[in-house]
Amino acid sequence: MPADNRYISDILAPSGVLRAGINLSNFLLVSSRASDGTPQGISPDMAGWVAAALDLPFVLVPFNRPGELANAVDQDQWDIGNIAFEAERAKTIAFSTPYVVIDANFLFRADAHFDQNEDVDSDGVKIAVSERSAYDLWLTDHFKKAEICRAPSIAAAHEMFHQGAVDVLASLKPKLLEEIDADSSLKMLDTPFAAVNQSIGVRQSISVRQGQPDIVAFLNDVIVRRIADGSVAAALKRHGVDTKLSIPDPA
Repeated sequence: MPADNRYISDILAPSGVLRAGINLSNFLLVSSRASDGTPQGISPDMAGWVAAALDLPFVLVPFNRPGELANAVDQDQWDIGNIAFEAERAKTIAFSTPYVVIDANFLFRADAHFDQNEDVDSDGVKIAVSERSAYDLWLTDHFKKAEICRAPSIAAAHEMFHQGAVDVLASLKPKLLEEIDADSSLKMLDTPFAAVNQSIGVRQSISVRQGQPDIVAFLNDVIVRRIADGSVAAALKRHGVDTKLSIPDPA
């Protein structure tokens, strides 16, 4: 193993096993289960590629929601956390470049009149959103007039919309397109209000040490190589989500 990778291995996974935190609530990142119950998807695949680059075994540490994964950053539960970049999270987590990007859009009923995303941020408008998702944090930072109604999961946010408790549903675009397929009277604003950058995070405290290799730069190199060699595209196709996720330009 190159000396730089040996240093990164020792700092990142001192136990000798890379612990990868993954978010189970995002059906695009963890899209199925193996026969033994092991989560499968692009997020577990990315964890395996990082471990392989370090010549380490790895284990998946599942979290039911992204906020729980982010909250555990200093609790010695994971070594890398596969989670979306968000400015609030970046206070404690150093993020890699994204390996996939997911659009987040607004859905509403036919009798509502929203022509652009800014129209949704209006007095009296209620928006359902999955709590502590990257796009919930984006809305919290940017929307000041609308009421943000948080649900414990993506499915619960959709159910809140179906029950008529809110005017607008903020969710991942692929999931919203499924809603429109089921009910053509629903409308979606075509322009995403946010892009969810799925990245790899590490504790800020270990990301850079003076005179030592940069751990985030190492993670970026793994991601760029796997995008460039077609591994990410092949994995998305294998998991059946290749038409629902965007792959960043490796350049």
